[in-house]
Amino acid sequence: MARVLGIGIATLDIINTVDGYPAEDAEVRALNQQLRRGGNCANTLVVLQQLGHHCAWGGVLAAEADARPVRQDLERHCIDLGATRIIDHGKIPTSYITLNRRNGSRTIVHYRDLPEFGYADFARIDLRGYDWLHFEGRNVAETRRMLGLAEETVPGTPRSVEIEKPRPDIERLFPLAHILLFSRHFALAHGYEEPRRFLEAVAAETPAVPRFLAWGEAGAYGLDHDGRLCHSPAYPPPQMVDTIGAGDVFNAGIIDALLRGVAPQKALHQACRLAGGKCGREGLGGIAPLTRELP
Repeated sequence: MARVLGIGIATLDIINTVDGYPAEDAEVRALNQQLRRGGNCANTLVVLQQLGHHCAWGGVLAAEADARPVRQDLERHCIDLGATRIIDHGKIPTSYITLNRRNGSRTIVHYRDLPEFGYADFARIDLRGYDWLHFEGRNVAETRRMLGLAEETVPGTPRSVEIEKPRPDIERLFPLAHILLFSRHFALAHGYEEPRRFLEAVAAETPAVPRFLAWGEAGAYGLDHDGRLCHSPAYPPPQMVDTIGAGDVFNAGIIDALLRGVAPQKALHQACRLAGGKCGREGLGGIAPLTRELP
């Protein structure tokens, strides 16, 4: 299978499961607490590894105790950490997550005290050994330089960029990507409540670049190279258990499908089925068996 390099963050997730989201100033008892390794890019790579690809992560870790389980989890999933930068100071990015057992929703408070993976780190990687490059849309100025370097050195290697949160000048990344993966949050933050209108607006800036947009319970949408609109319904599980990382699983489903030459319409269906199946279980384990259920 393919060799995939992902650039982004890994986090320590502290997850408190509650029986209904608490009101402000309330005190409630957690039903259980879990510590997991998180982070959008890291999650996507772990899923791609389960789908049979060989994945490497470019990111930053601190040499401190709370970073140890994050590194151990990535190693357990056979993620290549050769491009990782370890620094002696700082704190692993930490997400404090309240998971509502009644509907699977999650509310996140995030803290970080760690520098981002930068252009100088990226420039040390031999990109010729990879079949796909995936970037989180963060640290915009440095990520733009990384995308530019990839265009110069390995122009034929596909580059996907996840656009999850509104950030200053993030639109400058769009023309340097081969695949754009948008979140519903990003579209709504820009005033688009109708997926097609958002995708067509982006298409005006990036013609001939496939764009995918996850839209929660309404499924997901995409525009292919020729500007044709694609849609897949959502595939919710019998019971919502855990939506943490569902968007990262969706992104992995799209990347895996495109690596295998699947058309955008079928790629959307695969990604939605994987994300829906993930919502019916805790964590990111057991993704590979879900692929055997796909049509």
